[in-house]
Amino acid sequence: MMGKIILITGASSGIGEICARFAVKAGHKVVLAARRTDRLEALVEEFGPQNALAVSCDVTSAEDQERLVDEAVARFGRLDVVMANAGLGASQRGTEAGDTDSFRKMIEVNCLGVTYTAKYAMPHLKASGGHLVLVGSLAAQGTVWGSVYSATKWFVRGYADNLGAELGDAGGRVTCLHPGMTDTPFFDSPKPAGLRPEYIARAFIYAIEQPPHVWIPHLPVYPRPQKPFSDQHH
Repeated sequence: MMGKIILITGASSGIGEICARFAVKAGHKVVLAARRTDRLEALVEEFGPQNALAVSCDVTSAEDQERLVDEAVARFGRLDVVMANAGLGASQRGTEAGDTDSFRKMIEVNCLGVTYTAKYAMPHLKASGGHLVLVGSLAAQGTVWGSVYSATKWFVRGYADNLGAELGDAGGRVTCLHPGMTDTPFFDSPKPAGLRPEYIARAFIYAIEQPPHVWIPHLPVYPRPQKPFSDQHH
C-alpha cells in the first residue's frame, strides 16, 4: 500500500500526536499543525524531515488554515487524509455557571475551525479521492446536562454527514470518530478510567486504511461501562 499524505490539526499532543505517531509507523507521511511549534518541531526531528512537516496554525484563522493546506501540498504534492482534530473543552459544568469567553472559544475552535479545515482541504481531497476525518465525541450521542461543549460536537457530528455528501460525490469519504473520555492533556487532571489515546489512533488508522469502496461514516470508541448494561437503566 502506497503511503498516504496525512494532515492533522491539533497535532502537538493528545489524540492528534498519537495518531501522527501511528501514521508514520504505518508508512504514511504527516503534516502536523498546531500553535505550539516547539513541540511540532520536536516531532518532526523524531519522525524525520522526509516523513513530517510542522506548520504553525491557529485553526480559528481562515488565513492560517489556507496557508497550512498550501504548505502541505507544496511540500508533499497532494493530500490524501485530513484529520480535523483540534478542539477545546469546558472548565465549568452546564450553561448558567459557564464562562461566556469559554463558550466563544469552544465554538470558534470546535465548529468554525472545522469548517475552515474542510473548506481549504476539500479541493485537494476531491482531487485525490481522499478521506476527511472529523473528531466528534461520545458527548454528541445523547443529552449532556447544559453542555455547550456537547452542542459543538453535535455540530461536528451533523457536519460530518453533510460533508460526506459533498466529498462523496467526488469519490472521497468522510469519517467522524467519536471517542469517549480519553486520558490526554485535553483534561486538567488524569483520567485513569478513560481510554488510552492509542486506542483512538488504532481506530483512525483502521478507518483510513480501508479499501476505497468501504465507507465508515461514524466510528465510536468508548470506554467499557463500569457497571453491567443490564443495570444502567435501573
